[in-house]
Amino acid sequence: MSVDQYKKEVGMMHLEKLIEEREGIYDKPFPIPDKELLARFEQLYLGAVNDVMREFCLLHQALPNRIKPLREYHTVAGFAFTVKSAPNAKITGEMEYRTQMLDTLGEDHFVVWDTSRDQEATLWGGVMTATAKGKKVKAACIDGGIRDTHQILAADFPIFYEYRISNGSLGRCLITHYQIPIVIGNVTIKPGDVVLGDIDGVLIVPREVAYDVLIRAEEIKENEKKIFSWVHSGETIREIKEKGGYF
Repeated sequence: MSVDQYKKEVGMMHLEKLIEEREGIYDKPFPIPDKELLARFEQLYLGAVNDVMREFCLLHQALPNRIKPLREYHTVAGFAFTVKSAPNAKITGEMEYRTQMLDTLGEDHFVVWDTSRDQEATLWGGVMTATAKGKKVKAACIDGGIRDTHQILAADFPIFYEYRISNGSLGRCLITHYQIPIVIGNVTIKPGDVVLGDIDGVLIVPREVAYDVLIRAEEIKENEKKIFSWVHSGETIREIKEKGGYF
């Protein structure tokens, strides 16, 4: 099928809206500097941010619970740098493409890697960690395997993953895309989305609502300080509820 034929078919099927929703990348600047936005998110915890996104009718933003933190991290926040790979026996050209991907990776990125549910290989290890840390990457989330765990721990680099295995990636999987929309579980992640990780896992905040979510989550945090003070002072559950508290 030629490009013109494809465009004609897509047009006949009226997929423009779906394409924009699935592939469109929101890139408008925030009202505050990027680093301030991330720093303020790092003062929050994932539960509070997740509760706020429920108010925005965003109920499916936490990555699957198979993805776990390597350590009991406090909140780390960065901008999504997406990577897509898949099981593949092909080796030729993989290292060159990986080099291109790593050259594009930069400061304040939070790598989110869709492995197509690969169960045999590791996509992240000691050298990748050292490279990412040198480029001031914030963290990485691998929906698959990692290795060189002692090196990752020694580097004190936040990583979230599914399993550990010594198998390397060459000859087992192939990076096919980077900086495109990906889907992990039922969560769509787009380049530039705000990614949060802590001891409770990984949460995706769509970029277009990230600032509004931040402001509301900061309100929630202040409200919860009041609720904790009421609990600690011995007020009854009913008294706390009547003041607008929740449990």
